[in-house]
Amino acid sequence: MIARIRNCLLVCAASALTAGIAYGESEPTALVDQQHCMFCHTRDAPFLAPSFQQIADHYRNMPDAQPMLEHKLRLGGKAHWGDTPMPPAAERGGPLSAQDAHTLVQWVLSQ
Repeated sequence: MIARIRNCLLVCAASALTAGIAYGESEPTALVDQQHCMFCHTRDAPFLAPSFQQIADHYRNMPDAQPMLEHKLRLGGKAHWGDTPMPPAAERGGPLSAQDAHTLVQWVLSQ
């Protein structure tokens, strides 16, 4: 019985790892929560703003997209998709370092 449970857990863990690889990098949950990303975005469907998958599809192969998106995350910017502009980080949850913006953009582009 214990061997069956262990095997089941190993299969479940392997499945979870495979799913994580298939869907991109693991979510930087603390940053996503701190910046209140999910107030306007979802992973796969537009809400108040485009989904992370839509953003990734649009910018993934665009040269210089990474620094442009990092800048927009930190300082905000006009609405490119719909009517909702991106507020600056200070209004979303506090200052956002260049490294944290880089981490968030890498994660979004991996969707």
